[in-house]
Amino acid sequence: MRNTPLQERRNRQILADLVRTYIETGEPVSSRAISKRFEETLSTATIRNVMADLEDGGFL
Repeated sequence: MRNTPLQERRNRQILADLVRTYIETGEPVSSRAISKRFEETLSTATIRNVMADLEDGGFL
Protein backbone atom coordinates (compact mmCIF):
# COMPACT_ATOMS: atom_id res chain seq x y z
CA MET A 1 0.00 0.00 0.00
CA ARG A 2 1.30 3.45 -0.90
CA ASN A 3 1.53 6.22 1.70
CA THR A 4 -0.48 9.38 1.19
CA PRO A 5 1.34 12.74 1.20
CA LEU A 6 0.03 13.33 4.74
CA GLN A 7 1.46 10.01 5.93
CA GLU A 8 4.78 10.70 4.22
CA ARG A 9 5.00 14.11 5.92
CA ARG A 10 4.15 12.53 9.27
CA ASN A 11 6.78 9.81 8.79
CA ARG A 12 9.45 12.39 7.92
CA GLN A 13 8.52 14.47 10.96
CA ILE A 14 8.65 11.44 13.28
CA LEU A 15 12.04 10.47 11.83
CA ALA A 16 13.34 14.01 12.36
CA ASP A 17 12.07 14.02 15.96
CA LEU A 18 13.66 10.61 16.59
CA VAL A 19 17.03 11.74 15.29
CA ARG A 20 16.87 15.09 17.11
CA THR A 21 15.94 13.45 20.42
CA TYR A 22 18.64 10.80 20.04
CA ILE A 23 21.28 13.45 19.34
CA GLU A 24 20.13 15.51 22.33
CA THR A 25 20.03 12.61 24.79
CA GLY A 26 22.34 9.94 23.41
CA GLU A 27 19.75 7.40 24.59
CA PRO A 28 17.29 5.16 22.73
CA VAL A 29 14.09 7.05 21.95
CA SER A 30 10.70 5.64 22.91
CA SER A 31 7.42 6.14 21.10
CA ARG A 32 6.11 7.82 24.25
CA ALA A 33 8.91 10.41 24.16
CA ILE A 34 8.07 11.18 20.53
CA SER A 35 4.33 11.41 21.23
CA LYS A 36 5.02 14.07 23.87
CA ARG A 37 7.10 16.13 21.42
CA PHE A 38 4.98 15.62 18.32
CA GLU A 39 2.73 18.46 17.17
CA GLU A 40 -0.19 16.23 16.27
CA THR A 41 -1.97 13.96 18.70
CA LEU A 42 -0.79 10.48 17.80
CA SER A 43 -1.00 7.33 19.85
CA THR A 44 2.20 5.60 20.85
CA ALA A 45 1.02 2.58 18.86
CA THR A 46 0.81 4.69 15.69
CA ILE A 47 4.30 6.02 16.33
CA ARG A 48 5.61 2.48 16.92
CA ASN A 49 4.09 1.41 13.59
CA VAL A 50 5.78 4.31 11.82
CA MET A 51 9.05 3.48 13.58
CA ALA A 52 8.72 -0.15 12.37
CA ASP A 53 8.12 1.09 8.81
CA LEU A 54 11.16 3.37 9.07
CA GLU A 55 13.24 0.45 10.30
CA ASP A 56 12.01 -1.77 7.46
CA GLY A 57 12.93 1.02 5.04
CA GLY A 58 16.47 1.18 6.41
CA PHE A 59 16.10 4.59 8.06
CA LEU A 60 16.53 3.32 11.64
